[in-house]
Amino acid sequence: MKTAYILFAHGSSVASANDAVRAVAATLPDAEAAFLEQGRPNLEEAVAALAAQGATRIAVIPYFLTLGLHMQRDLPRIIDRLAGIYPGVEIRVTAPLDGHPALATIVRDRAAQAFPGKE
Repeated sequence: MKTAYILFAHGSSVASANDAVRAVAATLPDAEAAFLEQGRPNLEEAVAALAAQGATRIAVIPYFLTLGLHMQRDLPRIIDRLAGIYPGVEIRVTAPLDGHPALATIVRDRAAQAFPGKE
């Protein structure tokens, strides 16, 4: 079984924002970035590309902070549709970024950068 990954983001009309998502996706093996809106490939295109490359398991990693409307409504609909199109490919969705212990560390780091050397 070949496992592949999709870093799934909202997408932006700002090209550099989408490029930043692609750069993070490039740190994963056998990975694609995919976008819900305003970016290519979309999730369907990314799954198609990875399936064509022989992936039989795809982990979709939402590059979203919280379990908002897109994660609760849009993503499950897309995944259900793709499961019907690619029955030989197991597609699983991970939790969004919120709740991961590293996120609090990142927030504290950014806060410290606001006023360097101050406590």
